[in-house]
Amino acid sequence: MNKNLPEINVGVVGHIDHGKTTLLGKLTGKFTDTHSEELRRGITIKLGYTEITIYKCGSIFTNKDTFEGKTCTPLRYVSFIDAPGHEMLMATMLSGAAIIDAAILVVAANEGIKPQTREHFIALQAKGIKNVIIVQNKIDLVSKEESLKNYKDIKNFLKGTFAENAPIIPVSAQQEINLDKIFEELAKIEIPHRDSKADPIFMVARSFDINRPGTPVSELHGGVLGGILKKGTLHVGEEIEIKPGMNVKKPHGKTEYKTLTAKILSMQKGNESFEEVGPGISLSIETSLDPFLTKADFLTGCMVSTKGKLPEITHTIKLKSKFFGETFGLKDQKKIEPIKTKELLMLSINTTITVGVVEKISGDEIELSLNIPVVTLKGDKAGIARNIDGHWRLIGFGEIL
Repeated sequence: MNKNLPEINVGVVGHIDHGKTTLLGKLTGKFTDTHSEELRRGITIKLGYTEITIYKCGSIFTNKDTFEGKTCTPLRYVSFIDAPGHEMLMATMLSGAAIIDAAILVVAANEGIKPQTREHFIALQAKGIKNVIIVQNKIDLVSKEESLKNYKDIKNFLKGTFAENAPIIPVSAQQEINLDKIFEELAKIEIPHRDSKADPIFMVARSFDINRPGTPVSELHGGVLGGILKKGTLHVGEEIEIKPGMNVKKPHGKTEYKTLTAKILSMQKGNESFEEVGPGISLSIETSLDPFLTKADFLTGCMVSTKGKLPEITHTIKLKSKFFGETFGLKDQKKIEPIKTKELLMLSINTTITVGVVEKISGDEIELSLNIPVVTLKGDKAGIARNIDGHWRLIGFGEIL
């Protein structure tokens, strides 16, 4: 990886079975469904990560550094986040949307726009994602006429939205048709401004114990945090704090959260280690934490910074909210009724998922008391979901006040 290349995070979203993980495998050469349950069930359950460098060889865009014997010019480094498409995993998809700069929305040409396509698309809007590439996948499974009809359906779906002029690329991931066109569009996306001088803010999207069973104590690695450094700079050897941190059971069933502190032992982007990392790309941080604390995503949803820089943990939150007219994840769309005090809502804030009770409504401002505390920054975006027919459905979004 060229350390001076521009870097961008791209989410891959869409309805289950429309070919997201296969597409990513063909784009990057890596299969992101590595969790055993994902392999068994054939769906993405957790966020998957992989990365590539995009090169240009004459007029061809590729993920290889040579093409037909010629050396290619590296353009940018792309980190991909593979988000689950299953309706019951919407909360995980929202967490993924919190850490991306752009998205590829996959629509299978043989099935078209489905309920989760709509819900994922509106989730991108809720999280403030402006750059979207539409991949019309599986064109090898339909006739030319069906493909053209599906293309027109996608255009109508996008009409009047923030992605009205988004590129639509007909693709067969399995046959590797038009993958170069996806690389070309990814190379066009404007790199967001990154504030490397600010206090660091690292969003934890995954946490791991990378040690194999039976590893000698002297060779054990510390707990690993995976996610995105949104702003600021981190260095190996720095002391960091992690909030809300670890939940601690108290008498009478009460749960409290304990802020964790640790030292950065190493940092990795892709396959390379770094002593210093600036904002903008997927990153894994090995810490001095006991790996027991990071296994099985125990610390997913936490926020990390250098010591003393994070806001306090809060059990209450105030949002400026905007609600949709109807739900998007159901075959038969339902009108969204106004929220009520004492109603239970699910909030997706950065990579944190929490549930809260509506305590006060004042115009478009709502206040909630939270079951799981959060660490928030003013202006953070929040997805708002309601339990409808046993599933959490996205009904709107808000901004932290």
